Amino acid sequence: MTTTSAQWDTDERQFWLRGEQPPAWVDFDEAIGVWRVFGYPEALRAFTEIDTFSSNTERLAPMEVQYTEGNLVEMDPPQHGKLRKLVTHAFTPRMVANLEPRVREITNELLDATGGAGRIELINDLAYPLPVIVICELLGIPADDRHLFKRWVDEMMAQTHEYSFSEPTELQESSMQHAMEQMGRLVDYICEHAEDRRRTPREDLLSSLVHAEVDGRRMSNNEVAIFANSLLVNGHLTTTMLLGNSVLCLDAHPEQFAEVRADRSKIPGAIEEALRFVTPAPVLGRATLRETELGGRVIPADQIIQVWVGAANRDPRQFERPDVYDLHRDPNPHLTFGRGIHFCVGAGLARLESRVVMDLLLDRYRSVRSDPDEPPAFLTNPYVTALRSFPLLVA
Repeated sequence: MTTTSAQWDTDERQFWLRGEQPPAWVDFDEAIGVWRVFGYPEALRAFTEIDTFSSNTERLAPMEVQYTEGNLVEMDPPQHGKLRKLVTHAFTPRMVANLEPRVREITNELLDATGGAGRIELINDLAYPLPVIVICELLGIPADDRHLFKRWVDEMMAQTHEYSFSEPTELQESSMQHAMEQMGRLVDYICEHAEDRRRTPREDLLSSLVHAEVDGRRMSNNEVAIFANSLLVNGHLTTTMLLGNSVLCLDAHPEQFAEVRADRSKIPGAIEEALRFVTPAPVLGRATLRETELGGRVIPADQIIQVWVGAANRDPRQFERPDVYDLHRDPNPHLTFGRGIHFCVGAGLARLESRVVMDLLLDRYRSVRSDPDEPPAFLTNPYVTALRSFPLLVA
């Protein structure tokens, strides 16, 4: 029997992540000391009003957070724009479209490697390795080392509790220290490759970063490594989650899966609705630069804002039947990739990879369905909605 959305609600509570309408669109969580934004128009303001809502949340963290220099995600203008320009050329629509033959080749190779035994493990066999290989090839670092990245990133994502900005616990401090140690291993690894590119430049994105100048100076190896790390980690994580969640949604809605199989032009709509319905990164952070009013609440300066994108994507003020998965939803202005200056630079690539995977799965197999004896399992990290494993029966 296919896993249904009702079963997810019962067995995987974190899947919904405030999918129900909250009592207020903006409130203050005293337990962890943050303001929570659940509404769509309120989230849109938090993403686009950069003079009020800063992306640099680390300055308000109760503990020192390492490896921040060069982190594009936590950066505000004007530095953000200067660094973002260094990589946007690699993710233009034309450059992404040119990657499609290689993405298809890698996908076929990964599917061939499963052995054709009537069963694949979607996450480990395909959804994880594909985006890692693609982003590694763009950066110019060995994709064969992806088992190292997976170990380090899995350890970084092992947190199972919410981060408190009001009363950090010993467990939180220990968890953060462990995550920073794993981050350090990844940064050190990329630093070695950055130093190699200084001596011997190649035709890859890492070489471009190493030799680019920002404000008349070149970035240090550490800055380059942290910058490249944000592309590597965020680039592959988002796509891995999207691939798993897209198949999960269609598996739970077999009539729509049949529509997609019959008409491949419906694949993009299915992917966009999965992005809205099962938001991979359902919580994003901002920090107020000045006192502001949002959702009828006055928020002081220097406050942490949690933007619950997963809830905003189900705001009934914006979406009709928000708790229904509908691949025909049009328009579908979800906020999964953000908005404004921090709109995900790799969104086009994530969409391309997801479309190619879906297309090739349907090309290869007459039947793709979940295993009733081994249902999909979710990660326990409260800041992602992602599958840890998803066995599929294929024929």
